Amino acid sequence: MEIKKIALVGAGEMGHGIAQIFAQYGFGVSLTDKYEEALIRAEQRIEQNLLKLEQRGKIRSGESASILSRINFAAELKDAVADADLVIEAVPEIPELKKDVFRQLDTLVQQHTVLASNTSNIRISELADATSRADKVAGMHFFNPPTVMKLVELIPNAKTDPVVLNSLAELCKRIGKTPVMVLKDSPGFIVNRINAADMLFFGLILDKGIAKPEEVDAYARSQGMPMGPYELLDFVGIDVAYDSLMYFARTISPEYGKCKTFSLMYSEKKLGKKTGNGFYDWSSGKPLLSGAKPTDKLSLMDLFAIEINEAVKLIQEGIAKPSDIDTAVTLGMNRPFGPISVAKSFTSSEIAQKLNELSQRFDCKIFSPAEPIAQGKMREVIEGKVLESEKQIEKTTAKEKTDVVLVEKLDGKVARITINRPRLNTINNEVLDHIDTALSNLWDDKDVNVVILQGAGDIFSAGADLAQFFSNPVDFMEFSRRGERIFKRFAEFPKLTIAAVKGYALGGGLELAMACDLRVVSEDCRIGLPEVTRALVPGWSGTQRIVKLIGLSKASEIVLTGQMITGRRAYEIGLANYVMQQSEIDEKVLSLARELASSLAPVSVMLAKRLINKAAEVPMDVGLEMESAFLGMLFGTEDLKEGLASFMQKRKAEYKGR
Repeated sequence: MEIKKIALVGAGEMGHGIAQIFAQYGFGVSLTDKYEEALIRAEQRIEQNLLKLEQRGKIRSGESASILSRINFAAELKDAVADADLVIEAVPEIPELKKDVFRQLDTLVQQHTVLASNTSNIRISELADATSRADKVAGMHFFNPPTVMKLVELIPNAKTDPVVLNSLAELCKRIGKTPVMVLKDSPGFIVNRINAADMLFFGLILDKGIAKPEEVDAYARSQGMPMGPYELLDFVGIDVAYDSLMYFARTISPEYGKCKTFSLMYSEKKLGKKTGNGFYDWSSGKPLLSGAKPTDKLSLMDLFAIEINEAVKLIQEGIAKPSDIDTAVTLGMNRPFGPISVAKSFTSSEIAQKLNELSQRFDCKIFSPAEPIAQGKMREVIEGKVLESEKQIEKTTAKEKTDVVLVEKLDGKVARITINRPRLNTINNEVLDHIDTALSNLWDDKDVNVVILQGAGDIFSAGADLAQFFSNPVDFMEFSRRGERIFKRFAEFPKLTIAAVKGYALGGGLELAMACDLRVVSEDCRIGLPEVTRALVPGWSGTQRIVKLIGLSKASEIVLTGQMITGRRAYEIGLANYVMQQSEIDEKVLSLARELASSLAPVSVMLAKRLINKAAEVPMDVGLEMESAFLGMLFGTEDLKEGLASFMQKRKAEYKGR
């Protein structure tokens, strides 16, 4: 199905932002609200936002007017939705209000029109039941502000047509968003299900007088968070938190309604920024922070355990896949890593012990360990191997497992390994695993003589993915050692390897390229080891390998300044073997690889690589002994006979690798 025209019902904070982002990407949009002043305010805010984007160079000068012209501000609901292919409801988070909107829409839109809700908590099935087209109803949960946040949760009801969900996913990608599929309709979906437990935790801290809001917020900021939890609650609105917890109390567990502090603030209309007063005084437009000292009455481990527990419940209940949970949390909650990544650094017993402690401390069963954690099966669940009631689920398909690294065997005895984590192709433990597996599978493959290493799209690799969670310095050290071992395997790989570098090769990306035998770079690509600018050092053999490639002086310049150089400069100092235009690289590298694969003797390449790798590690007389020994080994090979015969007969050699 094709979606061209979009209508938004509700011109508030979310509605006007969603309308703007669709208009920015060329869609015709109708925005409606039953309050005329809301429409006027929405038009003013969109215009202001677009002008700011112009000033910052995010859109072209003068483009704001054409974007704004694509938005129709309609006073009447029927006029706004009459010819829409997709209608997104974004009215306040009141179930009966949303149901009423869906009943009206069902009678006003065309037969093919898809109805979506931007609800953050309410089950989509409740809204679909208000229509006669449940198969065309889905959740499309944007995050605030929708013009900035990349995540969109897509939620089916029991009858949603998969074609509808796939069309919405493609639509999200067209407007620069990352869609995450929720597998089963459930209150709060992924992000807000996890966030609800967090909100309850912070509410109960106040109920029990464990710490003051400003002390907890000071602790959060001391741990690198841009905003403390209570400041964030004030910013979003205490009413939003209260309404969410009450909905969870009705639909999941009454314990979500235990927090007395939120109830009192809600009744007293102390709702945060919107009323000028909440946990903080917002009369000046910003929170009046007291400069309190960080509390020592809680730790990040408390929050980690609570979020891991909720993530395990989501997997166990069949609501979301582990990888999707991490994507949703990192993008939707602005986190450097998600609960699944964190969980991999702990044992079931460690998490269970902390959860039992929290459950008893707050007299709250929400914090009790989920059954798999209590039974010591957390790892099986987060790896996607177990569902509720001990049912075994089909293991992740081979395609899913290898998606982060693609391996292709091409004509002419060439293979290609592609790091496939667009846009930056950063390297995490999963990528390391699959590079290691790819090397093992190609190691003895007689049909491959040359291997090309590249990144998907226009970037080789921006380096290590430091958004992974490391629970202690030893884990971080082992991550470094693991990369070093795998990159060493790449350097010792018995076939010729060529790195095709475009865009960026930074940090671990450059270290991986340096582990290859040859580097082909685009003239304007950016290359460097920026670790010292991030309070690190190159950790995947960069300090050692670069000295051998270009000498101490130039290596010191690159490592100690952390500055990037161009591909042209890398070629000039000997860090690259070939330089060319970016548009030429794919074709010319493949041509070079095929030429080398057809002209080089595989056994000779393997032994020559060993000699080169050992040249800087052993005394020359030892190296010379190795050299003569290898020559002796080659003397009896079929390839040597073929090499001599082809030379004498003035024809191209056909080497067999034996």
